[in-house]
Amino acid sequence: MNVPLLDLKAQHDPLRKDLLAAMERVLDQNNFILGREVGELETQVAAYSGTRFAVGVSSGTDALLAALMALDIKPGDDVITTPLSFFATVGAIVRLGARPVFVDIDPVSYNLDPNRLEAAVTPRTRAIIPVHLYGQCADMAPILQVAEAHGLAVVEDAAQAIGAEYGDGRRAGSMGTAGCFSFFPSKNLGGLGDGGMVVTNDEALAERLRVLRVQGGKPKYYHRVLGGNFRLDTLQAAVLGVKLPYLDRWTALRQRHADLYESLFRSLEVESKFGVRLPQAVYKQNGVRHYHIYNQFVIGVPRRERLRDHLKSNGIGTEIYYPVPLHLQECLLSLGYKEGDYPQAERACRDLVALPIYPELNEDQQHFVAQTVCEGLGL
Repeated sequence: MNVPLLDLKAQHDPLRKDLLAAMERVLDQNNFILGREVGELETQVAAYSGTRFAVGVSSGTDALLAALMALDIKPGDDVITTPLSFFATVGAIVRLGARPVFVDIDPVSYNLDPNRLEAAVTPRTRAIIPVHLYGQCADMAPILQVAEAHGLAVVEDAAQAIGAEYGDGRRAGSMGTAGCFSFFPSKNLGGLGDGGMVVTNDEALAERLRVLRVQGGKPKYYHRVLGGNFRLDTLQAAVLGVKLPYLDRWTALRQRHADLYESLFRSLEVESKFGVRLPQAVYKQNGVRHYHIYNQFVIGVPRRERLRDHLKSNGIGTEIYYPVPLHLQECLLSLGYKEGDYPQAERACRDLVALPIYPELNEDQQHFVAQTVCEGLGL
């Protein structure tokens, strides 16, 4: 049986007619940059996320970069974030000449540990970037408390978490100063190429973002600030507009698949027999309930590469998110971080592996994955 890590064909085939009609509409309009569909998608994503404003940009990476630029992050500033994330999280900080200051992760959620946050704040700290990793919100209440106490901006990296909820139902991206989404094809809401969005409740910040995404020009060809080419293509916005109404259904399917995986793995006793760490679907911390959308279903295992080889030989796709923590990336070694600085993140990078959990997965495939994982762990 073949079980890919992600099957976009299975997602796109039922939508093919509507996707082609949306792309033809853009072709007929001949307005390919910041066309009508971009504004429509911005309105829809803002409403979906529970924010007043949304600004479409060219990628999740550029969403982070533009948000930090709009907050005037500059050389000499410190920005606190997690060492366990996609490189864009730290890359946006370093590109602006600021220094990333890392805080180790919570070993249960794999998100930034808020209990370690206060100690990382310095007089140079300007912002915090919590990452809602794998589809689950970071513990935002204490993070926001620290930020408020020190006058810091909070930029939520919600690239993997559109629709995830925290506490009383606040959605990822809506809690901080700004929230950043990615529409990379593998995301829960993915385009047919790159795309991103910044959401915020700050009207002035939204306006700065709109100016920054067009090279800092307002009016056109008049530049008071240095921006970038961060525009969202109309074609991508049109595609995403077709997909957005399906997002809650796809999320419900991912959550159902996660429940089945958990049931299967517990019946196979992989935790007690093999020391497997299963993801927490919903956990409570300080009485706060978190809502997971499962952009990934990630387990912690011993002898990870042996297991991956076994799964691959049986036609099952896997991925590692991420094999090297950010503080040990080669291009950042000059910052002076070393192995052992953030042991929980380093352990996660050694042990975690993602299994297939896309919405179109069926129960037979999941049973096969679970059984094959158990066989591989016993090798």
